[in-house]
Amino acid sequence: MTYGVHSAVVRFGDTLALDGVSLEVEPGSVVAVVGGDGAGKTTLLRSLVGKVQLERGVVDAPSPQAIGYLPATAGSWPSLTVAQNMDFVGGIYGLSGKALVSRRDELLGRASLLDVADRLASQLSGGMRRKLGFSMAMLHDPPLLVLDDTGVDRVSRVDLWRLVSEAAAAGAAVVMSTTYLDEAERAASLLALDGGRMLASGTLQEVLDSFDGAVARTASPHRRAWAWRRGRVYHEYWPTTAEVPVDAVAVIPDLEDVVIALSLLRGHDREMAS
Repeated sequence: MTYGVHSAVVRFGDTLALDGVSLEVEPGSVVAVVGGDGAGKTTLLRSLVGKVQLERGVVDAPSPQAIGYLPATAGSWPSLTVAQNMDFVGGIYGLSGKALVSRRDELLGRASLLDVADRLASQLSGGMRRKLGFSMAMLHDPPLLVLDDTGVDRVSRVDLWRLVSEAAAAGAAVVMSTTYLDEAERAASLLALDGGRMLASGTLQEVLDSFDGAVARTASPHRRAWAWRRGRVYHEYWPTTAEVPVDAVAVIPDLEDVVIALSLLRGHDREMAS
């Protein structure tokens, strides 16, 4: 079964949080949702798991009991040990006895947390807490796994991505939000959001191929409103109708270039319409 949201509209008071956003994820695949702060990533994921009501649109998802959800700001109880956190969640999902212990130890082993099973969650590093939260979300073997912005150090991100890949390989449909575009490039497909609206969606290659324009590398941008930092140099967007200056070097745009350029174009369109 394919899960997702279709033409989702969400409004908080006078704020339009999602405006016609659609997302689909199939079993065994990973969809990455990317975008800056306030783009609508968390609202979209909360809509998918039934924690935000749509004003318009349709949600295709299993029952809440069949969803593994890891919010961005939660995931464990600090006053409980790692094992107690897992046992508590297991009880909520009806697991007990040997079946719970076996599943708990299997997941903690995959997450490299078995050796700290008796440690309080409050004593774990941020990366270890996120891996514990992931393990808790996976405890009942959900067909749909929804992860909101892992936001941890690079080493922990590698570990989490391994766990995500293993979950997808086992048949789970995975939706994850991230601010790391290099991480999103590994997903089967991606959705880029800006101000609650879709910037681009599809496979990485489809998103790259849909970009209409050029990106050039330069030490000093010619139009600062259309340039962004990439390390020690600038990348600058140029429309197809313009000629790239001779002191700039055209580059093949990657996902970061495309998402930033599309966001700049969207902002320009909003200014022109106002």
